[in-house]
Amino acid sequence: MPGFFFSHNNMTELNGKEDCKLAEGKVHKKKQKAFGADLKSYLKCMVPHIESGIKTSNSRNVTLSAEEVIQWSQSLEKLLASQSGQGVFREFLKSEFSEENIEFWLACEDYKKTKSDHLYGKAERIYEEFVQSDAIKQINIDYQMREATAKKAQDPTHTSFDEVQKTVYILMERDSYPRFLKSKSYLNLLNQLQTNTSK
Repeated sequence: MPGFFFSHNNMTELNGKEDCKLAEGKVHKKKQKAFGADLKSYLKCMVPHIESGIKTSNSRNVTLSAEEVIQWSQSLEKLLASQSGQGVFREFLKSEFSEENIEFWLACEDYKKTKSDHLYGKAERIYEEFVQSDAIKQINIDYQMREATAKKAQDPTHTSFDEVQKTVYILMERDSYPRFLKSKSYLNLLNQLQTNTSK
């Protein structure tokens, strides 16, 4: 009866692949647990360390307050001006399968700060990721705007994505943002912070 022979290297490679799959499975299970049905733990995932404050990139402690979260309800602009607000809103958009909108908006904000000699590469990446008709994270814009943006991306300037960014902003402002303000994730976060403040 014929047998299967594996060299030592092939066995190591196979075991490595299986280990990766096992590790991926563990990570996936952890993600499922992290975003479990328990809303409190879900909120803690979105806004970590509500009571102790959020560590920012420059390692200062910034405490997320009820006042800041109330300000988010004043305008989408105020929500997006807050690092924590962006995070909570992004999680909400993920739950609605429309996180490409905020990701595109943030990519455009970053693009505007890009040095001129890096514009072409970034413009190409933004176009391929969000704008072209078969983009992985395609944003919801009409054919004419898609074509106009394609032309602008070919010869990029700092304002190449301004028009389409404004369109996506208005879409979020009229559509997702009002739903976010009525969502359990926002209202429960606000309620939790107000309860912590009154303690």
